Amino acid sequence: MAPSAKLRIIFGEDDVHKLLLPAGIPSTLQDLNDVLRETFDITGPFTVMYQDMDFDGQFFTLTSIEEVQDKANLKVVKTEPVILSLTTVDMSEVESPVPLSTEASSSSSVCDTILLSSPDESGPSYRSKPWPFKFEIPDFSYDIDLALEAGKQPYENDGTLLNNPSITSSILEKLAETIFGFTAYPTGVQILAVAEALVAKYPCLKEPGSFNGLYGWQQRIKYKMGNYRAKLRGRQLAIPELEVNTLKRRCSSEEGSLKGFKRAKKAEVNYLPPLPFGETEETLEMERLDLLKETKKKNNERAINEKMEKSFAMRRKEVVKDCPAIQDLLERWPSLFCENQIKEEFKRITTIHLERTFLSRLDGYTTKLLEIFRRKGGTAGTKIKPMLDSLNKVKI
Repeated sequence: MAPSAKLRIIFGEDDVHKLLLPAGIPSTLQDLNDVLRETFDITGPFTVMYQDMDFDGQFFTLTSIEEVQDKANLKVVKTEPVILSLTTVDMSEVESPVPLSTEASSSSSVCDTILLSSPDESGPSYRSKPWPFKFEIPDFSYDIDLALEAGKQPYENDGTLLNNPSITSSILEKLAETIFGFTAYPTGVQILAVAEALVAKYPCLKEPGSFNGLYGWQQRIKYKMGNYRAKLRGRQLAIPELEVNTLKRRCSSEEGSLKGFKRAKKAEVNYLPPLPFGETEETLEMERLDLLKETKKKNNERAINEKMEKSFAMRRKEVVKDCPAIQDLLERWPSLFCENQIKEEFKRITTIHLERTFLSRLDGYTTKLLEIFRRKGGTAGTKIKPMLDSLNKVKI
């Protein structure tokens, strides 16, 4: 019969107990854990640590029962359980899998920004939808639709392609207008997606001599977008994103040069949007002052969000052109540093839901992450193991 043993069990600085073991030290760690759980009525996961005199009495995670001797000091550390909250993700609101940029050309990497609003529109003055998962070809004018329908039958009969320059010009004009609603500077991948959708819907428009029938349309759309931007600039419309990109052709001595000017990043769709229709910097400054008053009120998230939406263009102009210090930005826009408004501002700039997109992408890495966690050793591994065991019991 094994000799009896005594252990000093430490739960905290002011919570120390003596454990009597008439049958001696348990033969396994699991048996020791069961004795501790039953004797001291421990609920939830915990970790046992032993005192190693080779390291001046420092505590280490107990991984072998041989480390436990009579009258040893053991510390019990409770670990917090992992609570997962699963919510349904609307995939239509998750970041589009089509890359925003794959080229380093000056036209595609400068900035993907705003959507102009007309006096009849009631929505925001900036883009609110990301590049679609599948690009939908817009409806053309009545005469163009008739010509395209007429070109389908010859193509189905003997593969005759439709070649009409006037139709091509009208198609490109409509495509450019639709693309500008998502980005003023489409990337090569995005232009390819548009060409593929066009040819898929109207096979008679395939490019003769091209191995996939798309190359000619890719080039036409690319140059048409440049012409469309030039046309908008020629009308002297207030489109900051286009005005900013014309500065790169100016000399450093000219007014409005790019020296010290921060460029847009690839994901910034609404980099420098125009002011809302009917608003001026003076009226928006009044909105900002009202926003400061609303910030001091409790349970006022809705009013704060509305004013943050309305003043977005003014705020972006300050951030991009003035580059204020963090302290100055905090004083002028304290709401911008709240958790909800951080996520809302991210969506305003990129048209992407930050939290939803992160969680949906995280699902793709969960399996690999769990494998890494299971191989983890030491104190971290001991703490993680009960959590992983609890996850294995969850039925999804």
